[in-house]
Amino acid sequence: MEKTNFSSQELKLLSTKKALKMMLKSGDKFSPERTLKTLKYEKELESLQNELIELQNWVITQKQRVCILFEGRDAAGKGGAIRRITHHLNPRFYTVNALPKPSEKEMGQWYFQRYINKLPNPSEIVFFDRSWYNRAVVEPVNGFCTTQEYEHFLNEVNGFEEMLVNDGIILIKLYISISKDEQQLRFNEMQSNPLKRWKVTAVDLKAQDLWDQYTLYKQRMFEKTNTEKNPWIIVQANKKAKARSQIIKTILSKVPYQTP
Repeated sequence: MEKTNFSSQELKLLSTKKALKMMLKSGDKFSPERTLKTLKYEKELESLQNELIELQNWVITQKQRVCILFEGRDAAGKGGAIRRITHHLNPRFYTVNALPKPSEKEMGQWYFQRYINKLPNPSEIVFFDRSWYNRAVVEPVNGFCTTQEYEHFLNEVNGFEEMLVNDGIILIKLYISISKDEQQLRFNEMQSNPLKRWKVTAVDLKAQDLWDQYTLYKQRMFEKTNTEKNPWIIVQANKKAKARSQIIKTILSKVPYQTP
């Protein structure tokens, strides 16, 4: 049942130009309740994005290095969250890395080498849309690495990350979690939308069938790499808007920035 009594503040929001445009666009399907929810989310998001600008200014002036990992199942919303985070940031001082399949040359290198080359410089924030943790879940599930390579990674990764933070890098490890049903709904929506169809890869198409295998490797990843110094932060993301706000709040809480 939709709400019928609105506060004066809510009525003020519903009378804005943005709300009126939403009403006209939705026509007979207009819902004051849903419109209010969207307006409140956008207002909160704008406030959080302003705070992110303050965070970035601190990173720049203090020559800090921030590295944020986004992990999670296919269609969890990693890319969408990163876009909201970076929307108003100064592009000269951040990079987003979604590394492609390793080249033949990279396959002969130390596994972490291609990621080391993308780590933040002073005054920079780096976002990894999937990171070295590909070897913890995606690669073993899909047969892209050997069991020996997988075990070797698990034995090295905690020491690797400890070296990063000991050198002064602020490392944040986010795991964006969705349910199996929600993943299927998102795949269906992407495949039915010509503007989003390109997002669905061959690996994505197997994700539902391999759900349980992904779960087993994900659980082992948490068991082996959720350390006191570099813990995983799990964000429930079946509701995209709520998850995006929570992710930004988490980043704001983990980076010890100061405003002038």
